[in-house]
Amino acid sequence: MTKRVLYKRLTTLALLMILHSSLFILHSSAQVRFGYLSYSQTIQAMPGYSEAKSNVDTLRQQFDAEMKRAEEEFNKKYEEFLEGMNDFAVSIRNKRQSELQDLMEKNMAFKQEALRLLKNAEADAMKPLREKLSAAMAKVGQERGLAFILNTDGDALPYVDTTQGEDVTEYVKREFTK
Repeated sequence: MTKRVLYKRLTTLALLMILHSSLFILHSSAQVRFGYLSYSQTIQAMPGYSEAKSNVDTLRQQFDAEMKRAEEEFNKKYEEFLEGMNDFAVSIRNKRQSELQDLMEKNMAFKQEALRLLKNAEADAMKPLREKLSAAMAKVGQERGLAFILNTDGDALPYVDTTQGEDVTEYVKREFTK
């Protein structure tokens, strides 16, 4: 065998190997399956969601009531200040203005703190549900042979080819009724 024939055979063999690996990559990529669901709809269907939401809503109502009470107190004191402003001595007027300013700043600080506490309370209330949902999605994904599950919320997935992927919402929801 000459070097030229050997070179042709090696080149042909190399090309066949490259072609074979390319076909293998194309074939295996065509087999990737995925699932999709609406995370928010699924979590809202979970047992315990209504109770968690109710607890957070109750806390929100308590904070709202306290903010309203504080606002009404401020408005009352401000109206009293405006009514007597011309009759007050300068030192009393300055003192009352300072008190109103302090009260307004305290109310604003309370509102910011209440929002932070509500956000934390909601995260704490939803954490066990999110963990259960993640576990259920992992189980369904493994059982259905899916490479991943996408969340369709927020227009994150505007198009889905249903021949490539499948809606796993009902499978995941079933995990909570077992």
